[in-house]
Amino acid sequence: MNGFLPEDEAREEICRVGRSLFERGYAHATAGNISVRLENGYLITPTDACLGRLAPERLALLDTEGRQIAGDRASKTIVLHRRIYEASAGTPAAARCIIHTHSTHLVACSLRADPSQDELLPPLTPYFVMKVGRVPHIPYHRPGAPEAAEAVARSIARHAADGRPIRAVMLARLGPNVWHDSPAAAMATLEELEETARLYILLSHQASVPPLTDTQIDELRRTFGASW
Repeated sequence: MNGFLPEDEAREEICRVGRSLFERGYAHATAGNISVRLENGYLITPTDACLGRLAPERLALLDTEGRQIAGDRASKTIVLHRRIYEASAGTPAAARCIIHTHSTHLVACSLRADPSQDELLPPLTPYFVMKVGRVPHIPYHRPGAPEAAEAVARSIARHAADGRPIRAVMLARLGPNVWHDSPAAAMATLEELEETARLYILLSHQASVPPLTDTQIDELRRTFGASW
């Protein structure tokens, strides 16, 4: 096994996950995109496509250099996705699928964050620490800007060098990019991330909620291999 999904299976999974995210409110209108790294290229949702109405045969197929081979016109975020695949390849959190959404509570957290804030959320729950990990807050760039892709790649490299590989970043005012071994695993990571953001927003009107302590986080590292 080389870790890559067969193309036909990847097409079906992208559409299944896209529909699930749309129907449950994680994605809306034509916001968001999903890609999968194939053995010899990439699949990505078309530009301005609704994640709830994807057709397997219309997904954009690109070669390893990012040149489109077939399908509808690829989302412009393929530039960012390719940098994530490349930057994460040598880490324990190598990407095989990337999901980007404009999920409501995560964007709300970004809008409320200090522009100089390095990470989007504190370690509030054990499953956020274990299943998601640190989420760098990438400064604002226009959608599709190459500067955003480079900032994300630098953040992946920096965290990997520190022994804390990441599976998600938050693009300020836009939304998260999460990645994992498969569309299903990437979707589960996004769900945990958005749920943590929802908790954070719900509790923000109350007194400051204390994060997990260093001792508690260290226990999660030792017991479950959390990379926080």
